[in-house]
Amino acid sequence: MIKKSNGGIKAVMVILLAGILVAPFISSCGKSGTKNAASFNIQYEVINVSPSLGPVSLYIDYNIYNNYNFFYAVPSGYFNLTSIDTPFQIRSSPNQLTSTGAIQGNILVRDDKLVPNCKYTLFMTGLKSNNTISDVFLTDTSAPPSLGRAKVRFLNASPQSPGFDIVANGYLDPGFTNLTYQKVSKYIEMPAGTYNFQVFQTGTSTGVIGTLPNVTVQDGHLYTLYSYGLVGHTDSLAFAMGAITNK
Repeated sequence: MIKKSNGGIKAVMVILLAGILVAPFISSCGKSGTKNAASFNIQYEVINVSPSLGPVSLYIDYNIYNNYNFFYAVPSGYFNLTSIDTPFQIRSSPNQLTSTGAIQGNILVRDDKLVPNCKYTLFMTGLKSNNTISDVFLTDTSAPPSLGRAKVRFLNASPQSPGFDIVANGYLDPGFTNLTYQKVSKYIEMPAGTYNFQVFQTGTSTGVIGTLPNVTVQDGHLYTLYSYGLVGHTDSLAFAMGAITNK
C-alpha cells in the first residue's frame, strides 16, 4: 500500500511539473497583445492617395489608434506600433462622419501577421465614384544593396491609369516597365546619386505624364516612389508623384 501511494504521489508531481513547464509555451504561442508589441519594433505607415476618400483614421483591435487624420497625399511617416491586435481597420475620420459623402463603417479591414523588426506601408487608393476604394500593402524591407548603391521601387497608385514606364535620368530599367494600376516593381539597384524620374505610358518615349525631379538616393538606402492622382487632370486631383525612404 505504501509503495502504491508513493507511486501515485510521484505521478501527480510529474504531471504538475509538466504543466508548469508547458504553460508558458502555450501562452507564447497565443495571439500577440498590447503588452509586448513594442518589443517587436514594428513600424507602420499609412499613405492616403485616394483622390475622393477624404481623411481617414486607423483602428487597431476596434480602437482608434492615431490621434490625427491621414489626409490625401500626405504620408504619415513611420510610427511604432504599440499594439498588433487585429483587426486593423481604416475608417473615415471621426470628425468627418457627419460630412457629405463620408463612408460609414469600415473602409478596409486587414488581418496581417506582422514580423518583428520590419516596416510596412499601407496605401489607400481608388475612387468612391465607382466603388473601387482599395489598398496596396507593402513590406518595406529587402536585402541590403551593393556598396555604393541604393534600391528603388515604384508603385502605380493612380486610379484609371494606363501602364507606366519609369525613366531615370534618361535610362529605362527593364524592372520599371509596364507598371499597371496597383502594381509595384521589385526593388531595383541604382548607383547612389541624384535622379530625375519621368513617367511615360508603356511603350512610348514622348508625352511625359509626370516628373519627380532631383531625387537623391543614398548609399545603402531603400526608397519607394509612387504615383497618385488622375492622369489628364489639371485640378487638385491632378497626377503627381511622391517618394518615401524605407531605410
